[in-house]
Amino acid sequence: MSYSPKLTKYLPTYRIATVAAGCFWGVEHIYRKTFLGKGLIATEVGYSGGDTANPTYKQVCTSSTNYAEALQIVYDPKVLSYEDILDFFFRIHDPTTLNSQGPDKGTQYRSAIFTQDLEEQNVAEQVKQRFQDTFWSRPIVTDIIPIKNWYDAEDYHQKYLEKNKDGYECPTHFVREKGDK
Repeated sequence: MSYSPKLTKYLPTYRIATVAAGCFWGVEHIYRKTFLGKGLIATEVGYSGGDTANPTYKQVCTSSTNYAEALQIVYDPKVLSYEDILDFFFRIHDPTTLNSQGPDKGTQYRSAIFTQDLEEQNVAEQVKQRFQDTFWSRPIVTDIIPIKNWYDAEDYHQKYLEKNKDGYECPTHFVREKGDK
């Protein structure tokens, strides 16, 4: 399944975007802090892009499963566009580092956009190119690939930084006003 079972109740009224930008705690936290009440309806953190069924956090942390720590965002396209979600994505992490964000290293921390259809694929490619041309001077290494699977992360990971105010937050998750151009 390519959607969190917890989020399918929002379809087809709303849309779901799937992104990976390092540790999913910080990615979820910054999206919720910025867009909740402004088109963001719900979120779920989990794993996408790997090959084994029902991966656990412990397995994903070995970097041997090919899963990325990812975020699914339920959004109202009448209020918040897919392009806006991706614009924000390219500003809140460093998409030029391969399989890492700050001190977090491994394929589970890679930069990726998991698309549901050709329309999302095209928008993602266009936004990536725009950021490459205007924002980042180093090559953007973000994977843009069709989503093939999704597994919800364990419950204690959901809204982790809302529940654990002093929890670890990757220092690379902040909104950049300009890249390295």
